[in-house]
Amino acid sequence: MHSGMLILLWMTGVAVVQFLSPLWLFATLVGCAFGAWWFAPLRSLRLLRRVRFLVLAILVLFAGFTPGDALWTAFQSVSPSREGVMLAAEHAGRLLAVVLCVALLLERLSVNRLVSGLYALLQPFERFGLPTERLAVRLMLVLRYVETVPRGGWQGWLDDDIDLDGDFAEPVVIGRECLAGREIALLVLLAAGGMMWLGVWR
Repeated sequence: MHSGMLILLWMTGVAVVQFLSPLWLFATLVGCAFGAWWFAPLRSLRLLRRVRFLVLAILVLFAGFTPGDALWTAFQSVSPSREGVMLAAEHAGRLLAVVLCVALLLERLSVNRLVSGLYALLQPFERFGLPTERLAVRLMLVLRYVETVPRGGWQGWLDDDIDLDGDFAEPVVIGRECLAGREIALLVLLAAGGMMWLGVWR
């Protein structure tokens, strides 16, 4: 599938997750967890480890500072509220679902295809003056720097004598992919669904 289409589907999924009811959110989170465990276990664990403190902050802030009925009636002065626990679980679930979707996307797309897909999505905005090629090249370089581990681990980034020229001597190439007929049909369906959804919410 076209890399731009995969990114567009991912963006659509992330947007839909923000409006799901708690029951559907739980089902989606279970599905994302199963897919991430099956297709991208190592990357998913790495990303979840990086957001663990953010999840903890969400749980503490929403559960501890949302007014409502005490969850532990015997310890009302220190008990989180029922409403706060529900909000904390809901927001943490949305974050975890998005993180797992990111892991699946990054596992499916290489750096070159990721940048190529973003370039394809942004290319229509060139007529409005957006420098899409420059943005794509800079994104490619940033991702290469992020994926490159210097000698000595992360402390190597603090070394003034670090030499990265040898690692980035190869030219930056942005690939272009052609849309297939089924992808064009899917794009039309997404556009029609988005218009219908906007009409319902109005």
